[in-house]
Amino acid sequence: MRSIALYLYTFFSFFSVTLHPSSSSLQEEIPAGCGYLLDSVFADPSGKLLTAELNLIRNSSVYGPDIQVLNFLASFETDHRLRVRITDARKPRWEVPEYIIPREIHPLHREMAEEAGGEGKSSSFNSIFSSDLVLTLGKEPTFSFTVSRRSTGEVLFTTAGHSVVFKDLYLEISSSLPSDRANLYGIGEHTKRFLRLVPGDMMTLWNADIVSASVDLNLYGSHPFYMDVRAPRGDAHGVLLLNSNGMDVVYDGGYITYKVIGGILDFYFFAGPSPVAVMDQYTEFVGRPAPMPYWSFEFHQCRFGYKNIAEVEGVVTGYSKAGIPLTVMWTDIDYMDGYKDFTVDPVNYPLDKMKAFVDQLHKNGQKYVAILDPGISINASYEAFRRGMEAGIFLKWNGTEYPGVVWPGLVYFPDFFNPAAAEFWSREISTFRKMLPVDGLWIDMNEISNFITSPPLNLLDAPPYNINNSGVRRPINYRTVPASSMHYGNLTEYDVHNLYGFLEAKITHDALISDTGKRPFVLSRSTFVGSGKYTAHWTGDNAATWEDLAYSIPSILSFGLFGIPMVGADICGFIGNTTEELCRRWIQLGSFYPFARDHTENHSTGQELYLWESVTKSAKKTLGLRYKLLPYYYTLMYEAHKKGTPIARPLFFSFPDDPQTYGINSQFLIGEGLLVSPVLEEGATTVEAYIPKGRWFNLFDHGDGIEADSGKKVKLDAPNDTINVHVRGGSILVMQEEGMRIPLETERVFEILVALNESGAATGEVFMDDGEVEKMGERESDWSLIRFTSHVEGGRVNLRSEVVNGTYVTDKMVVKKVVFLGLHADLVSGKPVVFLNRIKSGRKSKVGNVSYWGRGRFGFAQVSGLSQPIGEDIGLDLKIAA
Repeated sequence: MRSIALYLYTFFSFFSVTLHPSSSSLQEEIPAGCGYLLDSVFADPSGKLLTAELNLIRNSSVYGPDIQVLNFLASFETDHRLRVRITDARKPRWEVPEYIIPREIHPLHREMAEEAGGEGKSSSFNSIFSSDLVLTLGKEPTFSFTVSRRSTGEVLFTTAGHSVVFKDLYLEISSSLPSDRANLYGIGEHTKRFLRLVPGDMMTLWNADIVSASVDLNLYGSHPFYMDVRAPRGDAHGVLLLNSNGMDVVYDGGYITYKVIGGILDFYFFAGPSPVAVMDQYTEFVGRPAPMPYWSFEFHQCRFGYKNIAEVEGVVTGYSKAGIPLTVMWTDIDYMDGYKDFTVDPVNYPLDKMKAFVDQLHKNGQKYVAILDPGISINASYEAFRRGMEAGIFLKWNGTEYPGVVWPGLVYFPDFFNPAAAEFWSREISTFRKMLPVDGLWIDMNEISNFITSPPLNLLDAPPYNINNSGVRRPINYRTVPASSMHYGNLTEYDVHNLYGFLEAKITHDALISDTGKRPFVLSRSTFVGSGKYTAHWTGDNAATWEDLAYSIPSILSFGLFGIPMVGADICGFIGNTTEELCRRWIQLGSFYPFARDHTENHSTGQELYLWESVTKSAKKTLGLRYKLLPYYYTLMYEAHKKGTPIARPLFFSFPDDPQTYGINSQFLIGEGLLVSPVLEEGATTVEAYIPKGRWFNLFDHGDGIEADSGKKVKLDAPNDTINVHVRGGSILVMQEEGMRIPLETERVFEILVALNESGAATGEVFMDDGEVEKMGERESDWSLIRFTSHVEGGRVNLRSEVVNGTYVTDKMVVKKVVFLGLHADLVSGKPVVFLNRIKSGRKSKVGNVSYWGRGRFGFAQVSGLSQPIGEDIGLDLKIAA
């Protein structure tokens, strides 16, 4: 029966793909609609709300009949966030549910006018005094709206000159852009050569299992959000179209056009005006990024194709013998019994040996992560299947459960819109963890991926406009579940398709909290707006090529803009055979991804980092620095969780007024303080890097510094074992002692690196907790935040600390060493002396040993032999001149 079913599915898949009409390609040049006229404008006296009715000018049959009357609503939800919502005035339509992205629900305009104490006032202009955003409505020749910036008069978004089209299964709206000033970033998920959008880009949003090695195709997630940085001032704003339906977004430099196959037009505008402010405002709305456990910032190893538990154990041993730090070991679907979720292979991964392996990892201070796919094998002897059938939680199609095909064969997919499915999934995770205590979960194939394509059942499977799925306008049913499938609550897959991975991540995240009482780690392939609230992400199935090495930077930086700061690419490449040189350069770069994991597929040769001597050398060097920098990465996680700021950032985040940074794809910042300039070309031993204004010090060679009065390009040496990583002058980094690994105990050893700027000053901070407490930075007893300042004054350079919240730190968390970079050689005379002033007690004493090195323009001093608790307010003074 199974082979017959597969044959039938294959036949119908071929039939539907080859005979599907390409109506959209025939009609692309025909205007889809004639627009609307503005009527009945009502504005709340407060200025916060404005509504209007829009009446169709005349009908057009392209892509179906027009909606006759639209309701327009504009609301200033905060001083920096403006919502513009356009929908059918006569009946409700699908829109992203409020429980997925919580937001305000506004009454219709007539009700609003009554609540305002009258009939309201007619107006085509709307704003509030405290906002920098201004909304203007246009009437001629058709309805339009414009969002501008009050402080500068800059038009941020305008539909003037473009007709709004609103049909049941096709919406279209365009905004003109100043092509000489607008710089757009975002609209994903796609693998792209460049971070900044390029005129001619068509970005399709329809979650699909397409390998990320494919450039410019729709991939696993949908994020209809972009940030626009306007030259030359660098003022930034954000634009989100909150819509979960499939769409094409066309960018041509002078305009951006959305072609959407359902839902409503629900725009959110974020005023900025800095990139950092935009991210704060955006994630305030869609959800702050989930805090990640401390251990997840360390190095991870995985492979699809480890044949048995002995091979996995051998990999852990191999890393240990090579002296390469490895904190997290993963297993792909190989560990499962017949690729069935919540099982282990009794032959190759017997449970007793798996438990012993995980127990040993935990004793070593290491962690274990396992994969789950959403498809549940249709197998009467499979307990998870039986429980799922009893609970009635599977996706329906044509009146019964929809049978797809993935790794286990025929499967049913849990319908995560069904509350019973959330309970089912949570119970299965809890039962599984009792059997095998995994530390985190990796959820894959959740686009939903399907190995077959089902035939069309109704118009939802073959809508009048074909989005550019897979770059060739493939039917939206291609290798996924049918768009006509039905979810709990009478929801269609057509509308909710892009939300599946979001819901699975949320439910998995909540299940791990419930089961462990700790901060969860979830890695999801499929994402949507707001997914960062629950999950980390990796960029999917890349290839072991130099091109994919370079593509990883725009991909990772884009996800920071989407509010998912914990992101990385498979180090050394997933598809195909890597080479020694490529793997060496990739671990040099990948050591600084927020999420750093080596992963490859089962048909490729092994690429564990200890397999080549030169790769081992680079891994020990760059991962050694990564592990020292863990307190810095973790503090950036705290900042991301509180404000949405990415961990890995484009250069324009810190230098928005420098247009030279807008087009940089080959470098990135970690926080504000670290500049990473990797080798991305085969055979190269130098890098042409852009050095922004300021002082920059080489983290691998403290005596090597660059000073730029304005941004400039420089050629940096990059021998085979070297990546250029520079710390920005003005930064203070708190680093942990080299070689330290989790688990985090109360006893920790730190060193502080002070990189002075041109004014002889620097600032920094460190956030500390136990690395796994569920809430990050909430209960005062669970965390500490310590701020540092430094400046040169006369013949002294000082370091001051202030404990903002100090209830977590103990006397055993000590600073052993302080390094000052950027000292002018002519300042140092005589023998440097260090004084320590304990602020609270007022005690002052000479401490430590001082060494000074001068080379070229700058020198650096090292203070060692300290044993100063980090949780005390202190003043450290280094006398550098007689």
